[in-house]
Amino acid sequence: MKQPPKKNSLRDFWSTRSTSPIVGFLGGQSTLFVLLCVLLIGLIILIFSQVSFIFYPIRVFFSTVVLPVVLATILYYLMRPILRFLEMRLRIPRVYGILIIFLAAAGLLTLVIFLVLPFLREQSINLFEEFPTYFKQLILDMDAFFRNSLFAPVYEGFNFNVNTFLDSGFESIGKFFTETLGGIASGVTSFISALTGIILGLFTVPLILFYLLKDGEKLPQVTLRMLPPRLRDDAMTIFRDADRQISAYIQGQILVAIAIGIMVSIGFLIIKMKYALLLGVLAMFTSIVPYLGPVIAITPAAIIAVVTSPFMLVKLAIVWTIVQVVEGKFISPQIMGKSLHIHPITILFVLLTAGSLFGVAGVILGIPTYALLKVVVTHMFYLFTLRYNRFEIEEDMYYEVVEEDKE
Repeated sequence: MKQPPKKNSLRDFWSTRSTSPIVGFLGGQSTLFVLLCVLLIGLIILIFSQVSFIFYPIRVFFSTVVLPVVLATILYYLMRPILRFLEMRLRIPRVYGILIIFLAAAGLLTLVIFLVLPFLREQSINLFEEFPTYFKQLILDMDAFFRNSLFAPVYEGFNFNVNTFLDSGFESIGKFFTETLGGIASGVTSFISALTGIILGLFTVPLILFYLLKDGEKLPQVTLRMLPPRLRDDAMTIFRDADRQISAYIQGQILVAIAIGIMVSIGFLIIKMKYALLLGVLAMFTSIVPYLGPVIAITPAAIIAVVTSPFMLVKLAIVWTIVQVVEGKFISPQIMGKSLHIHPITILFVLLTAGSLFGVAGVILGIPTYALLKVVVTHMFYLFTLRYNRFEIEEDMYYEVVEEDKE
């Protein structure tokens, strides 16, 4: 094994040390070159910000296309395992397998629309009509509790009038709905435009999904042909890992959400809570959002349970605890495992940031997008360390010089 050259002192070691890997990566020989690169990048960003109107058609194109593409991609990862089973196990041609999947999905969607949706719609209307009453009763119960508790002197010191609060609160709610309806009435053109976009999206999604199922596995090969030959192996590794991350997240999250919705619905039916099925569906959809979803789902259920009876609140706590334990200890580890390798604190920060920037879409798509970016950045850093693989050699040289100086 070739031994690194020995240095007489630390000063000699650092004086003969090569150019910084970052500077060399940018193609320069000094820190001044890096500063000039940063300045040039800043000037480019400034110029593009001044002529942003040129890119307006591109923004419109992406805002129009992104929703159908995202929906079609999610459905593609859900249907791809079924298509592979039909094609490899049952020896059904790919095109016929896609048609079978589309027919089955259309039949399932029809059953949901005509059997499940009317019942959920009726429960939703009743819940929206009765929820203000539940909320008012909750405020009154809390006011009575604080006035008869140990905190009564402190609470009464605030001079809180519950009747005034409720009257002003309901007036504000009424004003809010009035202004909202007025805004909707005045913006008929925008509403029609949005409705047209949704309708076009509904017709576009099946078409995009069909071609994704038919030729989706060929897309990486087509992309690789556009790259230089020496980059194709690394790019293929990135595509493979990204595909595995997104597939595991989407399939696992959907299965976990369905399991949570079924368990919550069954549990609420057992304890005879009102709107059990509707609250179960709400828990299913909100569980897609990690950490924040369960809080959103439990809030209306907790309000209804508190107003119904204290014993109902205890039963709700028992059901919710059982659901969370079963989901956290058995369902999620078996279905999703640790496929994303993302720390919980990182997930929380990503949710908060993506939600502030992009709203509900950011909350839903923030985690898979972060997982995809993490795969790309991790592989790029790995390639960077391979290109500049003298870190370990320099570290050994450094410790050798230190030992010589001690002697």
